Amino acid sequence: MEAKNICVFWTAENNCVGHRIWNLGSIYFPCRQKEIYFLNSYMSGHSKWAKLKHTKGATDAKKSKIFSRLANLITIAARKGKSGDPKMNFILRDAIAKARQENMPQENINRAIKRGTGGTETVTLEETVCEAYGPGGIALLIHAVTDNKNRTRGEIQNVLNKNEGRLGENGSVLWMFVETGKIIFPKARWAAHPELELEIIDAGAEDIRHDDETTYIYAPKQLTETIRLVLERAGIEPQTTIDYIAKSPVVIFDEMKKTKIQRLLENLFDLDDVEQVYTNAEF
Repeated sequence: MEAKNICVFWTAENNCVGHRIWNLGSIYFPCRQKEIYFLNSYMSGHSKWAKLKHTKGATDAKKSKIFSRLANLITIAARKGKSGDPKMNFILRDAIAKARQENMPQENINRAIKRGTGGTETVTLEETVCEAYGPGGIALLIHAVTDNKNRTRGEIQNVLNKNEGRLGENGSVLWMFVETGKIIFPKARWAAHPELELEIIDAGAEDIRHDDETTYIYAPKQLTETIRLVLERAGIEPQTTIDYIAKSPVVIFDEMKKTKIQRLLENLFDLDDVEQVYTNAEF
């Protein structure tokens, strides 16, 4: 399997074209010009554009926006997992881990948990998914966290309309993707426990892949917690997430179409409520 340099630092000036995206809470772009961080990772069929951008010297305003989005994820995780205790709620534990990676203050984390568990603040946030099409008919799954679904859907529709896209009917796009669990941890920890491979496979892992620094385990989402427990017994503390993997990725060769798709994705990410976008387009 060919490995490609994928840059985790991105600005509009970098002349990057989106491809397969890999990290929790980061945008990965294969860049024509190198910047700060690189990850060697290339896995067919995965196209995940995550919301949060790591930028050098981020301004306070950008940090505030990142913290706001992370707080939303923590609130949703606390509510979905029906617990404010990260030891009992692995979804919440992963959301908190992401927040700490961004140096989010503990006070902000605690406040977000209270919102999700019916504490001092009323919970108004909810998750929503819009199924859509982009330039050339590419498929899009747009995930958002919002306090007003109608407003968010209207904003997404407006961006799509301006970028040769359109909303689809319920079920029109979702069937093109497979929902799967992804477990992530440092490759060095895996190398220290070679005996784990058979146990992980017995626990339900469907695929185990590595890049230079990270190990990725893919499994049915209902088995991710079982695999997590196997790893934790070996002293490994993984992160888990859900990926939507395109069943039949569509490779885009036309440069103009690539530019249009990139512009659409950028405009979607500019919407405050949009957290992640999955697409079947590869380029």
